[in-house]
Amino acid sequence: MKALLVRVVELLPRPLDGVRSIKLKLAILMVASGGVAFAFFNWQIGWLPPKTTITAMVLALLLSQVLAHGMTRPLREMTGAVRAMAKGDYTRRVRATTRDEVGELAQAFNLMAGDLGDADKQRRELIANVSHELRTPITALGGVLENLVDGVEDPDPATLKTALQQTERLATLVDELLDLSRLDAGAIPLHKTSFSLSALLSEAVSEAALVRGVTFSVTVAPSDAVVVADRGRLFQVVANLLENAARHGPAGGSVRVLAEVRPGEIRIDVCDEGPGIAPADRERVFERFTRGERPSGGGTGLGLAIARWAVELHGGTIGAVEPSAGVGSRIRVTLPTG
Repeated sequence: MKALLVRVVELLPRPLDGVRSIKLKLAILMVASGGVAFAFFNWQIGWLPPKTTITAMVLALLLSQVLAHGMTRPLREMTGAVRAMAKGDYTRRVRATTRDEVGELAQAFNLMAGDLGDADKQRRELIANVSHELRTPITALGGVLENLVDGVEDPDPATLKTALQQTERLATLVDELLDLSRLDAGAIPLHKTSFSLSALLSEAVSEAALVRGVTFSVTVAPSDAVVVADRGRLFQVVANLLENAARHGPAGGSVRVLAEVRPGEIRIDVCDEGPGIAPADRERVFERFTRGERPSGGGTGLGLAIARWAVELHGGTIGAVEPSAGVGSRIRVTLPTG
């Protein structure tokens, strides 16, 4: 019955849609309703005092304008705020003091303005950080190539290795930006399969050992543990964690990978011997383009953010926990079994 009534009301004509002022609409409403009421009483009684009738209608109009001013003020503020937002100013807010629909609209508008402001800030930071990250390897690669063309350096293995490293850095950044675009586009379906956890970790360690001068070790309990997950995404998580640990650890140090299958969960810890992560930064390091307060040896600041995204796709969690020996950092990934 209620739905039918709403439908009927929606089909009714809207004669005041052409009036551009809500205050004027309220005035027309007061005059129309007052006129109908006075006409009805005049028809029933036969006569009404003209001065009293006119005075009552004038007072009603004045009162409607006074009340309408406060009722429509949030709407006027929203109009000004929207115009400011069109020019890039997301700092303006609407004063919401009423509990009616206009007050709810004002609160929703303030929330939307805050979200848009945060999104605009992230967009600006993304452009600035990507520009910075691209400039460094492009400048280095351009310098190497310029020296080769001018004959300043010979195309020996060391020079070519430098050029290759900068090219690989560019390729890594492009891959991470593609993953970032997939993250923003929404969840990607997982292709879960059954595979050996020890084999996956060993493969990731073997690949990381080719480009990093640190020692890696893998411990899996039980050694024949089999997991069900998206192998490609899980490999990406481990590879990013290994790269992060190797980058922030000391030269010639070691990185330990400790994996354990428990009832209902899979736990993977990646431990390094670096300066560690301050407690205040343990959540922030998983944000985009954040490297924490540790010394940086390069990197885009996207690896941990992408790792968290891939872990959450599996319904798991990732976070920095207290290292067992009190030295270095310990990143823990927890995934549900199955």
